[in-house]
Amino acid sequence: MSATIRVPNRSITVIATHENADFDALASMVAAKKLYPEAIIIAPGSQERRVREFVLNMAIEYFKLVKLKEIDLKTIKRVVLVDNSQLSRIGALAEVVKNPEVEVHIYDHHLPPDPETPCHFSIIKPVGSTVTILLKLLREKGIKIAPEEATLMALGLYEDTGAFTFRSTTKEDLEAGAYLLECGANLNVISELFKRELTAEDVSLLNDLFHEAQTHFIRGIPVVITKVSTNHYIDDFAVLVHHFIEIENPPVLFVLARMEGRIFIIARSKLPEVNVAEILEVFNGGGHHAAASAAVKGLTPMQVEDKLLKLLDKKIKQPKVARDLMSHPVKGISPETTIEEAEAILVHYDFNALPVIKNGEVVGIITRPVVDKALYHQLSQQPVKRFMTTEFPILSPEASLSEIKEALLQHKQRIVPVVENRKLVGVITRKDFLNYLLTNPSAFLGGLDLERQPRRKFVTSLLNEKLPKHIISLLKKIGMIAENLGYNVYAVGGFVRDLLLRQENLDIDLVVEGDGITLAKKLQKEINAHIHTYQKFGTAVVILPDGFRLDIATARTEYYEFPGALPKVEMSSLKLDLYRRDFTINALAIKLNPKQFGLLLDFFGAQRDLKERMIRVLYNLSFVEDPTRILRAVRFEQRFGFRISKQTLDLIRQALKLNLLFQTTGSRIWHELKCIFGETNPAAIIERLNELSVLKSLHPALKWDKSLKKLFKEIEAVLSWFELLFLEEKYVKEEVYLLGLLDPLKEEEVNSFLTVLEFPKSKKELFFKKRREIFNIYGLWQKKREIKPSLVYLTIKEIPLEFVLYLMAKLSPAKKKWLSLYFTQWRDIKPILTGDDLKAMGLKPGPIFRTILEELLKARLDGKVKTEEDEKKLVKKILKGKNFH
Repeated sequence: MSATIRVPNRSITVIATHENADFDALASMVAAKKLYPEAIIIAPGSQERRVREFVLNMAIEYFKLVKLKEIDLKTIKRVVLVDNSQLSRIGALAEVVKNPEVEVHIYDHHLPPDPETPCHFSIIKPVGSTVTILLKLLREKGIKIAPEEATLMALGLYEDTGAFTFRSTTKEDLEAGAYLLECGANLNVISELFKRELTAEDVSLLNDLFHEAQTHFIRGIPVVITKVSTNHYIDDFAVLVHHFIEIENPPVLFVLARMEGRIFIIARSKLPEVNVAEILEVFNGGGHHAAASAAVKGLTPMQVEDKLLKLLDKKIKQPKVARDLMSHPVKGISPETTIEEAEAILVHYDFNALPVIKNGEVVGIITRPVVDKALYHQLSQQPVKRFMTTEFPILSPEASLSEIKEALLQHKQRIVPVVENRKLVGVITRKDFLNYLLTNPSAFLGGLDLERQPRRKFVTSLLNEKLPKHIISLLKKIGMIAENLGYNVYAVGGFVRDLLLRQENLDIDLVVEGDGITLAKKLQKEINAHIHTYQKFGTAVVILPDGFRLDIATARTEYYEFPGALPKVEMSSLKLDLYRRDFTINALAIKLNPKQFGLLLDFFGAQRDLKERMIRVLYNLSFVEDPTRILRAVRFEQRFGFRISKQTLDLIRQALKLNLLFQTTGSRIWHELKCIFGETNPAAIIERLNELSVLKSLHPALKWDKSLKKLFKEIEAVLSWFELLFLEEKYVKEEVYLLGLLDPLKEEEVNSFLTVLEFPKSKKELFFKKRREIFNIYGLWQKKREIKPSLVYLTIKEIPLEFVLYLMAKLSPAKKKWLSLYFTQWRDIKPILTGDDLKAMGLKPGPIFRTILEELLKARLDGKVKTEEDEKKLVKKILKGKNFH
């Protein structure tokens, strides 16, 4: 028995790969050993035959495989995984990798990486072989490669690229091959080891497998049986079976191979209804539910096939379908059933959800949490159709277990309707499904994978790609401070969303599971920042010396005392903090703590919605609790070119029918409108709001037509033109667009709407005064074909810039030119003479100075004076009281 290797504390680095290691795996371990010279190479649990034989003859001096059981696992400080990132393929070492005290490095060419595998450093690239990745690092570090090592690495490269013929082969792989030849790789060894890879016999046998394959449907399950015959035993025949499965992908396969007077049966099953080990037990075979084999003497292939078919008919169980699991008859309610009535039914029957039925068809599902929340908001007399889920999967009575599982778990449904000929015939609840699984453990095997799609992955490389280095350093420092405080800290919200969309956004919000203010104060001391704290909400704003700011909040949940109210908040967990957000795409988080820096957390399917380009609320009463989310939904839809989901659209329409926007404070509506006007294309958002009847809900006088669409287009063009002047003068873009939106409204309608928005009285009075002036100017200028520059100047010089830009958008192209000249030339013109010059001419200061200077300016704007002498003559005329116009 080998002695266990012991080293004090955690001090060992081990290099490992996947079980059933191939040449790329073995060669990658040797390459990694050169990068980590102190490391121990762990012997894979199994190796391919050719790999096994090669290892026995390996001539690399320092190369030694050590079995995992010979190492004290508590001494491992670092695991280097090569050619693999899956925990399921590294055996007992998986438990070591999961230990947060162990550092994990990964080098692999298989994408995507396993999101469940912890990782502190990784290089994962879509090249043909992992050897290519490691070889590049060795070359960059100037590490020499011996001929024996080069030969092994070339074997790995040759195998995984199919002799450089696979589609996955890259330029880097070819360059790596050339370099290995320079290092002394022996092509004769490679040729000898791979000479069986593409033999004519292999191709012929594989062709026979395809040609002889027949599909038999037994109780609805497709079973493929194929036969092949050869006079001699073929080592690694299972490799050919593997090739067949890769190409044909049969759910159940039996291969009958006649070799050396015996019939070898190789069986594979992906279905819980077909236990191949149980079937081949009759042939004295063995294996497990999904894979088994047997060797039979004294029978012909036809006799074996006949016996096998009879066994299959006896052994294969009728697969369970939705009809077998569903509950029926179904207790349902109508769309007009009130929330109060629905609650009584849910309580009486101890249900968690009810189907909503109209004319025998399922039109929605109402759940207990939605009913409870509606009751909390005093909506007991509202019909359930206002809040029911309208996007949900349905099943046919013959739906398989996998389809049932996907409907319940992937779609997070409490119940799934079973429908036949458009009529509801039953429902399957989570309880029904779980009860079946508990009494039928084999359903966990084969094709029924109960794990949801992984929603956790590391985005460290994306952070490094998209963020400046000093921001990355700052986030790591924050993660370290949080770790030392015993907190978890996450970047959340729009920053994470835009990172995954590859859009620039450095507006970073952080959420702390702990005390956000304490973390902010610690950060302030370390980086000499300024902070503003808000004790009531547990939040802080950190402003760095360079002006960069971070918003830090304590993880919190919130509740609304009535529809449209401002939320009340209390401390909570990250998941509950994210659940209170508006849409799934804004409910993502990235962990910043050192051991899991870059870990993406997605509790609500945000990655799916980003991929499908969908805006979706997190819960059915989202618009009841915050109606301004209606405006936000449309804004995000148009900004990103997404679609609002059907369910979310239904909820918007129901919220509008309840007039919930009227119950929201005007300041919050104005805030959302300002956000809309601040977007790149506000016209598209306003048009969509009009389509959904949201504009009317804001105010009955608001509308959207061709003339207003044209005005918005002109405003956009005017603002773009003004930006290109690079003037120091600033304007409020949102107010220009507000003027545009209100353009067709009467004064009393504008007053009513501004009152809705809670504009202060003084601001409303100024708005009306300047709007009237603009309308008067527009009316006068429409009648003019030409105008004096002085008239333009004197007319608008006292009008706020936002109103002038609005006026410019309303004018025809020819008259826009007047304001264009005003901004680029006229408004900067000044008389040559000054007050001092007038004194020098013998005039005494007084009101006459203002009159003279104004007349000089008008004359200069209109081109009546050009020189200083002209201006002096004009002054004399003014003093004489002569008419100089």
